[in-house]
Formats: sequence, C-alpha cells, structure tokens
Amino acid sequence: MILLEQNLKYKEVLKREGVKSTRHRFAILELLEQSESPVTAEQLFILLREKTASINLSTVYRTLDTFTSKNLVIKSNRVDDGKVRYELNHHEHKHHLFCVGCHKLISLEECPIGELQQTLKKKLDFEVTGHNLEIYGYCHNCQRIHS
Repeated sequence: MILLEQNLKYKEVLKREGVKSTRHRFAILELLEQSESPVTAEQLFILLREKTASINLSTVYRTLDTFTSKNLVIKSNRVDDGKVRYELNHHEHKHHLFCVGCHKLISLEECPIGELQQTLKKKLDFEVTGHNLEIYGYCHNCQRIHS
C-alpha cells in the first residue's frame, strides 16, 4: 500500500511537470527521496541495478537531466573529486559545509549570503535571484586527523 501511495505521489509530480511516468523514473525519485545526502548518477545506477536489472547508466543520466531541467532535482559539482551529485529539490533554501576528509555534508541553518545580497542591491543595483553555497574544509573529527 505504501509503495502504491508513493507511486501515485510521483506520478502526480511528474504529470504536473509534463514528464512521462515510468517505473525507472519512480525508482530514481524514490532513491533520491530516501537519500540523506546528494548522490552521483553512478551510485543511483548501482542501487537501481539491485532493485531492477533492466536499466542502463545512460537512462539514469537522461532521467536526472530531465529532472534537473524541470527543477525536481538539484545538481551540484564537488570541487574535491569533480563528481556531479544530485538531490531531490525540496524547494528549501539551504547551504552546506562539505568535509573533504570524511565527505560528510553539514547543512547550515541560516543563510550566510543574506547581508551580501543586500549590499549588492544597494551598492551595485544588482538583484540576486538565487544562489548556491558549498564550503569545503575539514569537520571537527577530521581536523584532529589532519593536524
């Protein structure tokens, strides 16, 4: 029953965005929703292969590109390893600290860009319509290892 409810929810979201509903798209949405942190297309592919043997990596990439273009998924590039990661877009304003030691992702509760946005508006008459901030460094535990 829960799976049916999830599929109906995904079907509704895809229909609203004008995207055809398929079992692979449902499965990708489900995995992204279950993920606690952004994942690579390859990670999704491996998880999907465990669930269903009939999917190609190219299908995963095409689906993620479609979801990104419809703003269902957020695509971000990591500086430390150059890999692209994807996460479900919950339409929440958030920023992250990323530990380059253990790869832990820490969400920031407040937006550190707020004052900068106001300054840009006042001094340069520049209206910020959006931004994404990821800060790289070492978490508390990794600092002890690297010092």
